[in-house]
This record gives sequence, structure tokens and C-alpha cells, in this order.
Amino acid sequence: MLEPHGYEILTASNGRDALQLAARAKPDLVLLDVMMPGHDGFYVCRELKAEAATRDIPVIFITSRRETEFVLNGFRMGAVDYIEKPFQAEEVVTRVATHLKISRLTRELQQRNTELEAEITRRRAAEHAREKSDQRLSNLTAREAQRWGLTGFVGESPHLRRILDDIARLEKFGKTSVFITGESGTGKELVARAVHHNSPRSSGPFIPVNCVAIPAALAESLFFGHTKGAFTGATADRKGWFELADSGTLFLDEIGDMSAALQAKLLRVLEDGEVTPLGCTTPRQVNVRIISATNADLTQKITQGDFRQDLYFRLARYTIHTPPLRDRPEDLPLLAAHFLTLFSSEMGLTPPTLTPEAMTALTRHPFPGNVRELKTLWNAP
Repeated sequence: MLEPHGYEILTASNGRDALQLAARAKPDLVLLDVMMPGHDGFYVCRELKAEAATRDIPVIFITSRRETEFVLNGFRMGAVDYIEKPFQAEEVVTRVATHLKISRLTRELQQRNTELEAEITRRRAAEHAREKSDQRLSNLTAREAQRWGLTGFVGESPHLRRILDDIARLEKFGKTSVFITGESGTGKELVARAVHHNSPRSSGPFIPVNCVAIPAALAESLFFGHTKGAFTGATADRKGWFELADSGTLFLDEIGDMSAALQAKLLRVLEDGEVTPLGCTTPRQVNVRIISATNADLTQKITQGDFRQDLYFRLARYTIHTPPLRDRPEDLPLLAAHFLTLFSSEMGLTPPTLTPEAMTALTRHPFPGNVRELKTLWNAP
């Protein structure tokens, strides 16, 4: 009756054989007579439902007894339906097809629920990891702000107060390009980081670049990135400094030493806000603030044709000058005490007292290396 409809039929003549066959073949549905030699159908159904491998197989009882309690007992054992003898062929085919469909849909629903639970678990794990990452980033940002923010400045001179006023004035202007001038070692990068960390871009990246140390052959790739295969050795896509600094700040130190070709490309990025990686034909939008610094006389370089005047005007929307240490003698004792405390703490030592003789020697020294030289003096082995 069922085979013409495409079903494969396995048969067992008693309950014991039925249990063994079901465990081995794992059929899609069981038609189970109640009255059988040996174990009856109720026992067989109960055993099928007790085993994990067979408990989800739908069972349809076949019985000639129509008593309510008898039928209910079959449902209590775990059956999904029953067919009354003598049965009609159309009824049997219909009931089998219906319960096979219900079983298939149930399995699909269970599979989808399992996948959904796995996805929920994955998303919860990802959300937890993101929260931890955000917390680490928040802690890192707080430490960076403490290190590079306004608290990183030591001194009471008018020069220092002017710099702090400049940084405070730029606090709400996160797009304004800043140009920092001053001798080597006067703290130009400290000023640049303070401008960044006291601006709307403080949660974005701060990417420092020393323009003196850029290999000419790699300059364009380093600034604008490249795609895989753009040149020999380009084995993967690589973001340039502009893309890495997106939503943050790109600090170009010693920009006066930048090549003429790179100056032209930098000017184009500042005008369009777009970069095109090597090997790519589609430009990419970037939102980057440029802070640049130099210890060179750019006016002279512009006159000599070594630096583009139009680029200078783009970079120097706001200018900050960092004075040499010799012009701020009142800050020297505070800086000396600060570095003594800093390095003693790092080495687990009690900060030593600076004697009057030592202080006199410091004030007489010209410090051509400025604050960096003073810092190195205390940090020497």
C-alpha cells in the first residue's frame, strides 16, 4: 500500500526485532501494532522513546480497540496518532504523509533553533568581547590623555601658559590644521598629542610619522597604501597612514624634509579629502586632521623653492611655537624635579633631592637639546 508512493518499508514480526531494527535503521516513521507476540506495542513505544537515537521518530499505533483509555494509553507512551482496524488505504497514506511532513518540519525547526541559539551565543560572546575591548580602549584612552593631555606639561613660565592657551583654544576645532615650530627637543610632539587628546578626535587614532625617516621609494605606499600586486613585494593589501589615521590625527614631524613630489600629493589629499592606494583606481574618502611640525626655517625653504607655499598655507591654519628651554629658565627646577620623580618611580627608588650646587650647574648649562636633553640627563645609566 505504501511502496507505490515511494516509501521504503522495513518490517519486524515482534517487538524485540522491532527495537533492534529501529535502533539500526532509524526510520522516519514507525507503524506499530499494539497486540504482538512477546512485547506489546505499548512496551515497544516506551522503549523507543527512552532512547536518544529513536525518541524523535513518530509512532502511529494500529489497533482494533477503540476504548478511550486504550487510545489514551498509546498517546501517553509517546505515539502521535493511531489507525483503527480495519483501515482504509487512503487514510493510512494520508496519515503517514501528514506525520512525515510534521516530523520533517519539526526537525528543520529544531535545526534552525539550534543554529539560532548558536548565533545568539556567538553574538553575545562578540558583544562581550566588544564591551571588554571598548573598556580596554577607554582605559587606554584615559591613560593616553593623562600622559599626553594638559597634565603632561610641566612649568609655570609665560611661554608654557601661552601654549596651554593655544591648546585650549583649539579644543572645539577638530578639523583645523595645526603647524608647530620650534627647536629640536622642545616638545613639539607633546604639543601635537595634547592638541589631539583635547579635541573631538581624542577617541580616534594618533599616527606619528617622522618625515626624515621615510624611504623615498616607499613614501607613496606608506602614506596612501597599496593593493596586492601593486608592485614587487606587495603580497597583500595595506592601508597607508592616512587611512590608519581616519577619524583621528596624522602627525607629520619634520615636514620641512618632505620631498617635492610627496608635497604635491599631500596637497591634493588636503584639498580633496581622498587617497588612492597604489594599484587602485578608486579613491577612498578619509577624515584626517593634519598636525605638522618642523625645526627648520620654512620661510627660507619656500624662498629657495624647496617647500610649496600653497602647502604651507594649508598646514599652517593655526601655528604654535615651542620655545627653547633657555627661554624658560623658571621652568627648569620644575622639569628637573618632575623627571627625577618620574624615573625614580619607574626604578622603585625614592626621588633624590636636587642640591643647590646641582641646580646652579643646570641653570648655567645652555641645553642645546632642550627638554629632551634634560630628560636624557636624568635617565642616563
